[in-house]
Amino acid sequence: MTDRVYIFDTTLRDGEQSPGCSMNIQEKLELARQLERLKVDVIEAGFAIASPGDFQSVKAIADTIKDCTVASLARANEQDIVRAAEALKNAADPRIHTFIATSDIHMKYKLRMTPEEVLERTKSMVAYARNFCSSVEFSAEDATRSEPEFLFRVFEAAIKAGATVINVPDTVGYTTPEEFYQLIKDIRNNVNGIDKVILSVHCHNDLGMAVANTLAALKAGARQLECTINGIGERAGNAALEEIVMAIKTRKNLFHVDSRVDTTQIYRSSKLLSSITGVSVQPNKAIVGANAFAHEAGIHQHGVLAERSTYEIMTPESIGLNRNKMVLGKHSGRHAFEEHLKSLGYNLSKAELDAAFEKFKVLADKKKKVDDEDIEVLISQKAVEIPEVYKLDRFVINTGNTITATASVRLIKQNGEPVMIEEVSTGDGPVDAAFRAIEKIVGVNYVLEDYKVRSVTGGQDAQGEAYVKLRRNGKIFTGKGISTDIFEASALSYINAINKMIYEEKIQAQS
Repeated sequence: MTDRVYIFDTTLRDGEQSPGCSMNIQEKLELARQLERLKVDVIEAGFAIASPGDFQSVKAIADTIKDCTVASLARANEQDIVRAAEALKNAADPRIHTFIATSDIHMKYKLRMTPEEVLERTKSMVAYARNFCSSVEFSAEDATRSEPEFLFRVFEAAIKAGATVINVPDTVGYTTPEEFYQLIKDIRNNVNGIDKVILSVHCHNDLGMAVANTLAALKAGARQLECTINGIGERAGNAALEEIVMAIKTRKNLFHVDSRVDTTQIYRSSKLLSSITGVSVQPNKAIVGANAFAHEAGIHQHGVLAERSTYEIMTPESIGLNRNKMVLGKHSGRHAFEEHLKSLGYNLSKAELDAAFEKFKVLADKKKKVDDEDIEVLISQKAVEIPEVYKLDRFVINTGNTITATASVRLIKQNGEPVMIEEVSTGDGPVDAAFRAIEKIVGVNYVLEDYKVRSVTGGQDAQGEAYVKLRRNGKIFTGKGISTDIFEASALSYINAINKMIYEEKIQAQS
């Protein structure tokens, strides 16, 4: 008999807490819409009280998403819970997710509370959250290092107070599959009322066992699994959604559960997240890595050609990876372009299609062949669109191994009446010179944290994808630029990061 398991995605909350993975409100909305297409059950949209920006993001997602539960994290205090409730006010299916630590080390050194105080706080705050929301999740932070008997008491109190989901976090990635299996079993056997709620788990990957621990908990009876796209998250990350979901799908005979996740949206979700954050997955990453379906050894190639199941336990198509690539060129028409987008799983509005086709025609003039990877990049560009205060007009770079690199850059400032501003600068190389010229024009202090360039496809005419990360006032802003010219891609990425910075600071000033 097949049972139902719920997939709780926390990419926008726990995942975004990864260093360098911050997103602005438009990027969060774009990713939330993709998570809705992926058909996760719950989207944890953020931590509403953390900042005005977090509140606005949670609110925007709650206002937009209709086919998933939208949750906001809240500490077990009234201010957090009220703020979460305000952000979720217009959600089709809201959930307040409140938590408090239950391990001795956290209670003593972080909370400075006694176990009895934690118990009372759990009762009162879960009950308080139920005043705003019928769906309340309670998490015992650092559950796997908590005294089991105390953990049982806390969970029982939370259920009596009205919690509808009980979550068991392995907050620091400390447990092992055997231990976690037994803990979940013990919770099911020792907590009164546990059969009336959904039992959930949330595993971190500090010892590389987040997915294994999550699947062990599933076998022990957990029915909500908390995870992130690409396994991003604090420190070593969280359990990876794509690995959990495909393990359940591929080994249905072992787990006997179904999720409602549309697995054909997995690859696109992974690519979108990488595009937004600039954090690529390693080539050998399970499910979504570039080599996940590559076969180089001769014996493997022979086996796969004879029968794919010899070395493939799942198909590329099952995660939305199109094996039958079509190459387009400058003579390809709008209809062929639209049909190919549909074959890749994209259903764009007329306006989105018009914009994508224009970008395609420009690219096709620069490249003889435009393949799927190029098209994926074109479509992903809309995810990072924000108001452009500064726009690249032109640039000229002089460089060589016997001269000092010099860059002349002209930007159009579009804040009010458009104004062209041009500056010249030297640097330790052509990219550094261009960045310094842009800095002169903008006149804002920030620190360049990271810069990288990669090719999107092979060949001499490959598109270059550049990423920069700028830090200002403790926040990181990621910029992305794409062009067949790596210097142009670099300048575009720098300007994109600056525009994000200006936009977010404007939003915060208005909040």
